[in-house]
Amino acid sequence: MRASLTPDKVVFVIPGDPESRTGGYIYDRRIMSGLEELGWRVELCNLGEGFPFPNDVVRDTSAKQLSALPDSSLVVVDGLAGGVLPDEMGALAKRCRLVALVHHPLALETGLRPEDQARLRRSEAEGLAHAHRVIVPGPATARSLTQDYGLEPGRIGVVRPGTDPIPRPQVRPARQTAGVALLIVATVTPRKGHDLLIEALRRLAGLPWTLTCVGSMHRDPAYARKVLGAIEDGGFTERVHMVGEVAPDQLARYYQAADAFVLPSYLEGYGMVLADALAQGLPIISTSGGAIPDTVPDGAGILVPPGDLEALAQALEKIIRDPTLRKRLGVAAARAASALPTWPESSASFARELRKAGS
Repeated sequence: MRASLTPDKVVFVIPGDPESRTGGYIYDRRIMSGLEELGWRVELCNLGEGFPFPNDVVRDTSAKQLSALPDSSLVVVDGLAGGVLPDEMGALAKRCRLVALVHHPLALETGLRPEDQARLRRSEAEGLAHAHRVIVPGPATARSLTQDYGLEPGRIGVVRPGTDPIPRPQVRPARQTAGVALLIVATVTPRKGHDLLIEALRRLAGLPWTLTCVGSMHRDPAYARKVLGAIEDGGFTERVHMVGEVAPDQLARYYQAADAFVLPSYLEGYGMVLADALAQGLPIISTSGGAIPDTVPDGAGILVPPGDLEALAQALEKIIRDPTLRKRLGVAAARAASALPTWPESSASFARELRKAGS
């Protein structure tokens, strides 16, 4: 692969803390690292905090940072920033080769006020119109940008997230002991559906289960408090464990200890944690929101409509009650994992998309 790619230079424009342990930031970091492995010179331009609702000071500082980038640069702007800086994107596109990296449309985030949703949709459409190329993590996001934002399909490239190879996906025998260990890995925000999950489990309080929730509780403190309140109201403080963000080696241990993976998200641009669950041979309960059906193949999980409490509770009951079902879905998940791209493969695909933008 190295012989087919001439070393080049690219600038990644990313808002917020690039070390954040969320899917979009992990994707950005792994792609940047992979490009460096392929011989690219990668620079980071960090626009700071406050996105996607930056204040005037952050906007002014961001505009100055972008205007300082050298002419003719190849620049990748993360959609968390590009979607709210349409004027700056337009100015940048006039003198640089501009690539928009859209993890999922900002306007589709759960819990937005209608006026914020409309404003984000307008600014995203304007910003994307300036990009010479748009890269997305999955075909569902590509379809959304084509149908909802009017982008030509030929301007969009799909680069799926990678997975870390393991010698053999861990297909674990179903446990016969009391207590099915459920795992969700997601930042505690409305889009991920933690409150819906707790309510569904409340209906199954008489069944043997535990739930471990891995992910930051600081992105939306008010929503996190709501989830914690639901856990206390349900009497689940001994059964639901909110562990916050964890290091990668700790996260791997949580996957290994789980019997099933749950993600009742309303929308995913890809769902990297779902791919990780497949790679661990875990049966999955999730939704049909966004790209999830593209990530979780038939037979590897149970997908329900987003926001459907009754369907989610029924799926959870099946998984908890039926060890044979858990084993069958886990075997299918492990089989599907063999078709997932590795991070080096994803980085090589990203490099090819950069070549198209730079030509």
